[in-house]
Amino acid sequence: MNPRSTALAAPMSEIDTARILRSVLVGRRSIRRYACEPVPESLIKELLEAAITAPSPHNRQPWRFLVVQRAATKQRLAMAMGAKLRHDRLLDGDPIDAIDRDVSRSYGRLTGAPALLVICMTLAEMDRYPDSWRNERERIMAIQATAMAVQNLLLAAHAAGLGACWMCAPLFCPEVVSGVLALPAEWETQGIVTLGYPADTGKPMRRHPVAEVTVHEGPSS
Repeated sequence: MNPRSTALAAPMSEIDTARILRSVLVGRRSIRRYACEPVPESLIKELLEAAITAPSPHNRQPWRFLVVQRAATKQRLAMAMGAKLRHDRLLDGDPIDAIDRDVSRSYGRLTGAPALLVICMTLAEMDRYPDSWRNERERIMAIQATAMAVQNLLLAAHAAGLGACWMCAPLFCPEVVSGVLALPAEWETQGIVTLGYPADTGKPMRRHPVAEVTVHEGPSS
């Protein structure tokens, strides 16, 4: 375990475990600014091991990960994604100054993180059907499983004293990401997690109250 993360020396009660788990769940934030300190390879491996404990349909484990730490690779990726972003927003007719700010912000987030974890999904081992409707359901299940793996990763990163942020931008330029990183043909990019030791605490959490997003069935008769 990385020395900056806290090790627990004594067995915990179920109450202690529940309290710590809730603290991790509530305390996690999306961190976009990082210290220059690199993230040890051993710690990245621990995070990925936590990620792959997620449930998956048929236990097919459709998630795939690429760890990017070289500055030159991050720069090439950021420039290519920025060019695609600029192209799309110019077609939208957006103001040039707003486009410049958006591209610059994206470039800074990608190149300013000590590590990028490129999140991918594959259908290679998912079930195949003769109809498109069921095949699409398989695809959705694979996407859901990959997202759950990412949530595990984000929580493990926070628990280890790291900051992380889930970026969905690759969904808008999958061919660009695949091309720059020479990903296997069957890997579909789903997102990028920026990773590092946090330079700030992130923004305050804002969530709708549970009562606004939940409906309970009526009492049984």
